Amino acid sequence: MKSPGLAFLAGLVSALGFAPLGLWPLMLLGFAALVWLLEGAPSLRSALARGWWFGLGQFVLGLNWIATAFTYQAAMPAWLGWVAVVLLSLYLAIYPAVAAGLAWRWGWAGAGTRAGEAPSAPAEGRRVRLVLLLAAAWIVGEWLRATMFTGFAWNPVGVVLIAPRAAWLAPWLGTYGLSGIVVLLGGGFRLALAGRFEKKAAAWLILGIFAASGAAWALRPAAAAPGAAVRIVQPNIGQQNKWDRNYERQNSERFAQLSGAPAAGQRLLLWPEASTPAYLAYEPDARQRLAALLGPGDLLLLGGVEPVFDDQGRGIAAYNSVYVLTPDARLTARYDKSHLVPYGEYLPMRPLLSAIGLSRLAPGALDFRDGPGPRTLDLGAFGRAGVQVCYEIIFSGQIVDEDNRPDFLFNPSNDAWFGAWGPPQHLAQARLRALEEGMPIIRATPTGISAVIGADGGLEASLPLGSAGVIDARIPGVAPPTLFARFGNALPFLFGLLLVAAAIAVRRKAR
Repeated sequence: MKSPGLAFLAGLVSALGFAPLGLWPLMLLGFAALVWLLEGAPSLRSALARGWWFGLGQFVLGLNWIATAFTYQAAMPAWLGWVAVVLLSLYLAIYPAVAAGLAWRWGWAGAGTRAGEAPSAPAEGRRVRLVLLLAAAWIVGEWLRATMFTGFAWNPVGVVLIAPRAAWLAPWLGTYGLSGIVVLLGGGFRLALAGRFEKKAAAWLILGIFAASGAAWALRPAAAAPGAAVRIVQPNIGQQNKWDRNYERQNSERFAQLSGAPAAGQRLLLWPEASTPAYLAYEPDARQRLAALLGPGDLLLLGGVEPVFDDQGRGIAAYNSVYVLTPDARLTARYDKSHLVPYGEYLPMRPLLSAIGLSRLAPGALDFRDGPGPRTLDLGAFGRAGVQVCYEIIFSGQIVDEDNRPDFLFNPSNDAWFGAWGPPQHLAQARLRALEEGMPIIRATPTGISAVIGADGGLEASLPLGSAGVIDARIPGVAPPTLFARFGNALPFLFGLLLVAAAIAVRRKAR
């Protein structure tokens, strides 16, 4: 098998580290193979190509759930889903390609080598520099992937450390810094198979990471005591029935049954994204029906659609919203989703794309508008809640109102069209946000995986995919603001600069 095929295979193997399989050592093996492949690259062009093929393999397998979304859209054939997966992966693979090219050019080839030209002779320490610079470039690449063209931050490689509960450096380095750690560990295993200098460097590198992780675990702050009682409702209403008018009554009855009868005491009732087809701001009867489910001390947080009308009363747009409903049928607060999904919630270049037959994946002819960004809702006796709807939770450093830090985050989502791989990947990324911010997160989804996540990223309760049920729990306590909560994504960039400095130091020592 030639180098492109090997690089593609290494990327496929690395993707097995993501949920739902969670075979995280294979992610490290994939990066060890990538480092080995870059060592054999005869030119910068070849190094870029090997990084690109690696990324293509990782994204095609890791994002296979996107193809499932097309099976719910009658306007487009289902096979187009796999075309979308491949096309998206062709673009996303550019970021690993650039990271590999930079690492090869300045790590393996060296500053004295002209671009497009291999080094004339091996030099001690070159592999170490390659690993250090690949980790630094990967940090920047993932940040760019999450930022460019509205961003697509799904599956940063650092998320694989959530499964073995080994992501304790996330509050100190952020998600992208944690991804750099994964690259270093994979590269460290490659170094351990090389010469004496590299073996020694690998030992120091791996031991240093384990020591830093252990220190981060030991220094983790204690969270506050649990808060008010919550009930999370997971009705197991599939995407095929969600917007079908023939199922509207059945769906409402299922929500009501799972919510339970009103009782004395205080209870925060949490429903998923787009729980009701009613326009709550304009339909008082719908509000009254929902309020009948609440006791005198209860509140209901639920997802819905807030339409936007023009002067003639015609619908021109909508917001993907979360409402706070009181027992007396008042809407006391609303959050509007700000980070929308291209092609899912709005169609870019609508006049052109709609003319050739393309449409949004989510039903509806109107595009959604974006809200103002993270904000904290005052829920009275239930504390302060931040809200991040569905896809928003994957964006590191963009989920909390820094001026009004909440006590917990509510992440209503609709993962019903994400196949078998999407929901557990979504959950893993939510757990990483909780650990990163020191913030408990509560997820409510129609088909799973609904969950209560502690401030340390631990899974305190959950409902499996494809089941109906409820979670009765208390809101986990919030931890003091982490270092990442204070400084955000400046931390992974600082870590990347330290890796570059270490690469320079290795070069001088080798000389």
